[in-house]
Amino acid sequence: MSSERLIYLPLGGAGEIGMNAYVYGYGEPDNERLIVVDLGVTFPDMDGSPGVDLILPDITWLAERKDRIDGVFITHAHEDHVGAVSHTYEQLGAPVFARPFTANIARRKLDEYGHGPDAVTIAGTWPETVAVGPFTVGFLPMSHSIPESAALIIDSPAGRVIHSGDFKLDETPLVGEPFDPNLWAEVSKDGVRALVCDSTNIFSPSAGKSEASVGPEIEKLVRGHADGIVVATTFASNVARVKTLAEAGTRAGRSIVLLGRAMRRMIEASIETGVLKDFPTVVSPEDARSIPRENLMLLVTGSQGERRAASAQLANGKYMGLELKEGDLFLFSSKTIPGNERGVIRIMNQLSEKGVDVVDDSSGLYHVSGHANRPDIERLQDIVDPQIVVPMHGEHRHLRAHVKLAEMRGRAGVLAVNGMMIDLSGNAPKVVEYVETGRTYLDGSVQIGALDGIVRDRIRMALNGHVLVTLILDEQDEPLGEPWCEIMGLAETGRSKGALVEILEEDLSQFLGRADAKTLRDDSALEEALRRIVRKTGQDEIGKKPEVSVVISRMH
Repeated sequence: MSSERLIYLPLGGAGEIGMNAYVYGYGEPDNERLIVVDLGVTFPDMDGSPGVDLILPDITWLAERKDRIDGVFITHAHEDHVGAVSHTYEQLGAPVFARPFTANIARRKLDEYGHGPDAVTIAGTWPETVAVGPFTVGFLPMSHSIPESAALIIDSPAGRVIHSGDFKLDETPLVGEPFDPNLWAEVSKDGVRALVCDSTNIFSPSAGKSEASVGPEIEKLVRGHADGIVVATTFASNVARVKTLAEAGTRAGRSIVLLGRAMRRMIEASIETGVLKDFPTVVSPEDARSIPRENLMLLVTGSQGERRAASAQLANGKYMGLELKEGDLFLFSSKTIPGNERGVIRIMNQLSEKGVDVVDDSSGLYHVSGHANRPDIERLQDIVDPQIVVPMHGEHRHLRAHVKLAEMRGRAGVLAVNGMMIDLSGNAPKVVEYVETGRTYLDGSVQIGALDGIVRDRIRMALNGHVLVTLILDEQDEPLGEPWCEIMGLAETGRSKGALVEILEEDLSQFLGRADAKTLRDDSALEEALRRIVRKTGQDEIGKKPEVSVVISRMH
């Protein structure tokens, strides 16, 4: 019996939606050759990660084995699949493979970090394959909400694995390739060991709708709004939807304006790579100012309530010289990702205050999901007929429901969350190792560990405020004058009705007057004592124990 094995290890995206990073390996235990599928990011929030720019998967396990990585394969160009490529490239040092559109986006990201275009190799579609180490990998076209999405056919001596990527079963997607059930049946006919499958919409009970169903409804809405500007927002990467919106606006006799860097960048990349043809003519924001309002349609970024995006700017006031007024229409042609509700509602209310009519997706007419619903997942399972189903791209509850579905249909399902290494070689999948996983924060221009304490300190300062205490001691270790305090983020007056700074300084002076020579000589003891007094006085005066920094200067 062969001692070599086929392993699957999620480092991100399994037990959460976002930050996808999956590893496959084949070879002797602890000496497998490895490939990585997707390197994505997730986005921070002010509650749990204030000030952080991006959240990346912790790739320590991979970086320690970089000499065993034969390639990185990117299924599509969404941020939660490609966003970390530029931030991890140096640590992994492995060639990146992607289809032309995805490669265009990945190269733009890598270019920002000084890596040339040769860092990414453009791959063709099935039956073309890429041979790396013991693996042969083919990109199998699949419909999704971004051009050139692909599932991956991963062949090794242990058999065929199909990694679905993000997908929907759309046979009329408008942009990109339609779902081809015959092609999927063809690649599956000789047996598939494992289907590693998207679980996002496992709880949606009815079959997914096609992108083609959205256009007529949007056109009806735009035509029905004769007065004022029409604005629509969607994900910039959903190029098919941007095109649908632009065409609906054009047919309704409106000039199209693209607002927001991401929107322009995605459309440019789509035209450059040939995935987007016949996009309606657009006018610049500058030219738009001289066009009557009832003849304008703005397509804008910021469907998730992002504060700096075009939607938020228009809701706040002007953007690029354009302003919304009473009687204008604003369409959210997108679904709000869980966690973003507050930001979206804030923008809706701001628009409402301006007298703008807001239309969202609650009717189900103006948006269709890019992910397969439960009946679609069942259909794909039945076409592929794998021995094992491994759910990914979902929270724990999604993965668990997906495993149950697989088992109901007579297949082995395995619930693998981030860090669980699964051996797929035998007849039944088994967990063989638990790997330490976590998150890495991109904070400004540096990467920091989620457990390094930096963000925790930031949260503590945000919750508790900050006091800086400065004390000067002379050559005899006696205080030179009084200590002084500076406060940030704290009420200036407390219960005693006096200035908080003065009360703090008075309490510190009293302590210093009583302190013995031994304490005054010992910086650590002195610092700790001063910190304790500030926190106690803060608690007494304003009901808060502030964070405290103590600066002790000695004259000798």
